[in-house]
Amino acid sequence: MKLSIWSILKNKYFIATLVFIVWVGFFDQNNFIHQQTLRGELNKIKKERQFYIDEIHKDTKMYLEIISSDERMEKYAREKYLMKRENEDVFLIVYE
Repeated sequence: MKLSIWSILKNKYFIATLVFIVWVGFFDQNNFIHQQTLRGELNKIKKERQFYIDEIHKDTKMYLEIISSDERMEKYAREKYLMKRENEDVFLIVYE
């Protein structure tokens, strides 16, 4: 048994294949560690992309609701931009 394992280890094709696998796996610019890093970065970017797609849908829905009526547009302008009519005064209450 030791003789058969030893003869396999001496085989030039086995050695060449083993050297190739080690070279590609650890020393090449596209090694396993680099591929794992890139895969993790890709997953992070996919999550960010999904987040931004969801935000776009939410903002589009809000935009369509706001422009659908003048009352909603006025309410949004008053709340977000503190706009007022000519004959009004706006008082801001800040809670500590």
